[in-house]
Amino acid sequence: MADGPETQVAPDVVDALRFQRYVLAAAGGAPASYDRRLIYLGSAPDCDLVVDDPTVSRTHARLEFDGVGYLLRDLASKNGTWVDNVRVREAYLPQAARIRLGHAEVAFSVAGEQVEVQLARGDRLGRLIGQSAQMREIMALIPRVAKSDVSVLIEGESGTGKELVAEAVQQHSRRADKPLVIFDCSAVAPELIESELFGHVKGAFTGAVGNREGVFAAAHGGTLFLDEIGELPLELQPKLLRALEKGEYKPVGDNTRRVADVRVVAATNRQLDKEVEAGTFREDLYYRLAVIKVRLPPLRQRPEDIPLLVETFLRAAGASEVQVGYDTMRRLQTHPWPGNVRELKNYVERAVVLAEHGRLETRHLSTRGIKSEAAVAEVSRGGEDSAALLSVDYELPFKDAKGRLIDLFETRYWSRLLEATGGNVSEAARRGGIHRKSLEYLLRKLDLRGAGDED
Repeated sequence: MADGPETQVAPDVVDALRFQRYVLAAAGGAPASYDRRLIYLGSAPDCDLVVDDPTVSRTHARLEFDGVGYLLRDLASKNGTWVDNVRVREAYLPQAARIRLGHAEVAFSVAGEQVEVQLARGDRLGRLIGQSAQMREIMALIPRVAKSDVSVLIEGESGTGKELVAEAVQQHSRRADKPLVIFDCSAVAPELIESELFGHVKGAFTGAVGNREGVFAAAHGGTLFLDEIGELPLELQPKLLRALEKGEYKPVGDNTRRVADVRVVAATNRQLDKEVEAGTFREDLYYRLAVIKVRLPPLRQRPEDIPLLVETFLRAAGASEVQVGYDTMRRLQTHPWPGNVRELKNYVERAVVLAEHGRLETRHLSTRGIKSEAAVAEVSRGGEDSAALLSVDYELPFKDAKGRLIDLFETRYWSRLLEATGGNVSEAARRGGIHRKSLEYLLRKLDLRGAGDED
């Protein structure tokens, strides 16, 4: 992601990687087949293979086909990664291998069916920037996806550039000369979302003093980007589904249906498939939105892109003469960047203003990622003074600051309920008024553990 000058990459300028589908099976779990070039293994719920074991780090290892073979790389895990009883930092896997993450065993085998993945040769597409294989894969996919009108679901953490993917899809589509309308489902009060989406007629509700068109009408003929689609209230989801399937909608207070020729691109920082399992997001709407899924990696998973991004942000700030030393760049590449590319851009802009002797310095690097981890730990302990840690970080954009506070609140809330119920997840879910599956997902996301399944 970047705000620099746009550079288009010809859709056919791609390299092809061919590899065989592979299977991973954690001990006690069902085998899972993968056709993705790169996956992550760990205990965090957003990992591709989730291994629920206390000795497994949240993001423990990555498995990548790099053109030579299947490369397994340990990601500075606490308890190490092993291949056939040999501890490794990184190693190419044979056709069949026994992987150990901490104390948890995972069987790896090649399935035989061939898969092809395309990688763009350039490092820019619209305002998207990256030379990592992950980003080049996305840049090769976007022009192909854009040719049709199918819905696209973009997944990724805040600050990874989901809106820029939507822009690139629109720019490479037959609707490029039509409007791109952006609607953030998290920025509007729930009771007003229907009116914002579909419009309303005069007198439809208190305050409706005239007719008003919604974003579907504004995007007619073009592309509608629905950001934070996971925040859409459950009761409105059938109406959105009808608008997508039938191409028609009704403004609030009107019985006349309107036609909507709109291509929808949606984005979320949630795992909607998990929300479907928990019953908080409609399955039919999920599959209607996720005809094509684009998954944006967080910046910490593509550190090789940071030098290019820093150079781009320096140039955009009119400070291309500012020097970035080797040690500084290494620290930037190992920083966790909880705010992702947006946070890196903010850092560069701030550091340019404060730079001395024409050099970028890491003393201007925010340590809030480390502080956030300490805060989470303190909140989970439930200390009397822990509420003081729930302070707003005004350096973050609104959505990121809000998300950080929500994470800390959820950690404290569910830590207290689990403590009160002796770790009984079912009882904690009942007291909290949510479905047990929803709580299980939250506990994995927050890295909290219950005592088991007893009722």
